[in-house]
Amino acid sequence: MRYGEVAHFSHPQHRLRLEHLDTLFRCDGCKEAGIGARYRCPVQGCAAADHDLHRQCALPLSPPPPPLRHPFYPKCAFHFMARAPGAPGTRYCNACGRDVAGFVYHCRACGFDLHPCCATLPHALDASDRGGRVGVRLYLHPKAEAACHRCGHRGRSWTYRSHCKSYSLHVACVMDMVVESWNGVGRNKGASTGGRGVYDGALVAGSGGYRVPVIRGAAKSSHASRGGSYWGMRKGKVKRCCEIAGFAAQVVISAVLGDPTALIAGVVGSLMAR
Repeated sequence: MRYGEVAHFSHPQHRLRLEHLDTLFRCDGCKEAGIGARYRCPVQGCAAADHDLHRQCALPLSPPPPPLRHPFYPKCAFHFMARAPGAPGTRYCNACGRDVAGFVYHCRACGFDLHPCCATLPHALDASDRGGRVGVRLYLHPKAEAACHRCGHRGRSWTYRSHCKSYSLHVACVMDMVVESWNGVGRNKGASTGGRGVYDGALVAGSGGYRVPVIRGAAKSSHASRGGSYWGMRKGKVKRCCEIAGFAAQVVISAVLGDPTALIAGVVGSLMAR
């Protein structure tokens, strides 16, 4: 087997090759959106040549990978499965709150479920400004201790929070932004970049592959409606943290979509509607 290739049960016809593209895809494993690196069928003429998998989803069923242990659930052993137990539509991810429709990490003892990308979310992310300087470090928490920058509420899902504790963003809110702006992900798989896809909102041409719709409101703040500009209300360290909230959102979006790299964060940032 060549480096960067996998033989996977979800596409037994051909080996899948690791590719790095700055375009959107819908994972054929977990059924969630992704961007950046993915395993894809490289064979031209294959009926399923647009078969894509997050790197986190390109795991075998035989032999099964070892159980995943997560610090948020120290008593749980999460097993990688092609489908969660129970009827379709009855399971949800304990990290982001979205339905489980495909590959999943499942704890048989507790019944908890995690999307593969959610299960492997980095516990620390660095958000940089336009000059490439690290502006703030974000830490993943199982519960929000401060109001989410996007929705203004605390509970709901796992949350990324800044070290100064003034910026929080729910993983669930990130998924909401993606779903709202990328309505129709996967419905036009195989469409050429010259055509207009069935997406909600303006489309922006990527560097090849599928055209990528704009992520609306990624830098929008629920605090702005509380009187005056949210950016001008804070001073010192907290103000500096809030000034790069848009960059923090970029990095979190990239992580949730399965590729928390600086390159992809920049691509996502260029697609964000201000």
